Amino acid sequence: MTRGNQRDQDRLKAQKKAAAGKSKPKESAANLQKRKEADAEILRAKQKKKEEEKAAADAAAAKAGGG
Repeated sequence: MTRGNQRDQDRLKAQKKAAAGKSKPKESAANLQKRKEADAEILRAKQKKKEEEKAAADAAAAKAGGG
């Protein structure tokens, strides 16, 4: 009757996995908000840089094509 043993082993494995997940500390609302704001600022900076690069490339293409 190996199936019963396998079920028990799987149950123990699942319990260990669930216990490991619970040990992580929860992020507080203030820290979460700060992290979200920091991430948003980083994304805005990246987007601004991309737009500047695109504008520079468009300007260069206009110069080369217009001459």
